[in-house]
Amino acid sequence: MKPLALLAALSLLPAVLHGGEKWTPLFNGKNLDGWTPKITGFELGENYKNTFRVEDGLLKVRFDGYDKFDGHFGHLFFKKPFKNYRLRVEYRIVGEQAPGGPGWAKRNSGIMIHCQDPKTMGKGQNFPVSIEVQILGGLGKGDRPTGNLCTPGTNVVIENQLFKQHCLNSTSPTFDGEEWVTLEVEVRNEHIKHLVNGKVVLEYDKPQLDPRDRDAQALIELADGEKLLHGGYISLQAESHPIDFRKVEIMELP
Repeated sequence: MKPLALLAALSLLPAVLHGGEKWTPLFNGKNLDGWTPKITGFELGENYKNTFRVEDGLLKVRFDGYDKFDGHFGHLFFKKPFKNYRLRVEYRIVGEQAPGGPGWAKRNSGIMIHCQDPKTMGKGQNFPVSIEVQILGGLGKGDRPTGNLCTPGTNVVIENQLFKQHCLNSTSPTFDGEEWVTLEVEVRNEHIKHLVNGKVVLEYDKPQLDPRDRDAQALIELADGEKLLHGGYISLQAESHPIDFRKVEIMELP
């Protein structure tokens, strides 16, 4: 193959190489191809008030069409599930919270991993059963780490103990303002790490369905009693505060 033809062929490859690692973009920078919204109170696929959109090469979560938030929590699902991988996003929290958004959701968003199939979510279900890699921005005073853990309908194991609380803070610094932050999640078998700007900030094991949760109970029944989660869908959250994503990419692991 001639050099120019080779360069043209390489430019069409979907993966990006960094130091021998193969990253595949999930967001193409142009549109929402491959992604499907699920917003509380609406059917799967209905992008209420254009909550999820692509502008200026960024995947944006916006609420400028809302008169009031009214509990319309949203999740944007990628089209297929993953099992062992490293996920990397670059995000920034921007602007002001939607009117009527809950106080705890100010400068708050998340990446949901090990999600249930969005087709199994109820129309009025607020959050998918999943593991949430929580995104938090600082409020101008005090510590407010990002890359935390929250567990809608799930539990994890930390230091050989079943962790049943809803959220656990990471050891990351606080990010005030609208700076870009790189957040990564590494999933290897039953061990999960959160990394912020390249540093490990949280680790845990054995993500599993929580039998105390009604939505999780239905999934346990579908799985013939199996609680351990080996993988699942990935989604980006719309929790009443605007956020931009300029990169969403994955490296699948053996």
